[in-house]
Amino acid sequence: MFQTKKTYVSAEMRMSELIFENPSFLVMMEHFNLDMATQDKSVEQICQENLLNNEVFIAIANLYNGFNPEGIDRFEPDDVKAIIAFLKNSHQFYLNEKIPEIHDIVDHLFIIETNKRTEIALIEKFFSEYTREVEEHLQYEDNIAFPYFMELLSPKRDCKKTRKKFSVKEYQEHHTDIETKLNDLKKLLVKHISLKDNRSLKRKLLINLFELEYDLNIHSVIEELMLIPLITKIERSISHG
Repeated sequence: MFQTKKTYVSAEMRMSELIFENPSFLVMMEHFNLDMATQDKSVEQICQENLLNNEVFIAIANLYNGFNPEGIDRFEPDDVKAIIAFLKNSHQFYLNEKIPEIHDIVDHLFIIETNKRTEIALIEKFFSEYTREVEEHLQYEDNIAFPYFMELLSPKRDCKKTRKKFSVKEYQEHHTDIETKLNDLKKLLVKHISLKDNRSLKRKLLINLFELEYDLNIHSVIEELMLIPLITKIERSISHG
């Protein structure tokens, strides 16, 4: 959040300067399991030190700056591992940090906003149902889709058995935009629910919702425009191999 300008990320840029322009890169770095003390290192240096494909890192970094991935044909099957690791770390961020933070704010509002308990209960019900949907979606990815994708990369795989169990087409059909429903909740808060005595809590709630939606949207685009095309290419190479 709080992005000051859009910069198209390239390999020679200093990571520290990109973070100052867009603090959301801190979350991105965490999803990549990277040290946030970047010194004066370039994007390329950070990728080399951490054995990351420049193209993958830059594609995701540019998503955080509002640009869709380019040159995905240059991604290799081994890049699937880094992309899945990134997505699994983002799952932990949603489930263990961002969603609990939002629930805590809503619970606190319910306790102190005695005159608005009906509205707060509506928010709580909506977000609890949404949380269950997110948890189901992420569990599906962690327990079914991602293990299948990783199995495709194994040299010991049994191609026929692997393809019978699952396929990227099934994943694509199951895939949902779990971030879009948050917009309804944001509209409800911005347009209709007044919390005059707790404006700061309402602001914190909205900022957390915006941050969750922002990262979930990037998560979805990574899957749609990076992961699914890569897995499709791997499946085709297996079927023709």
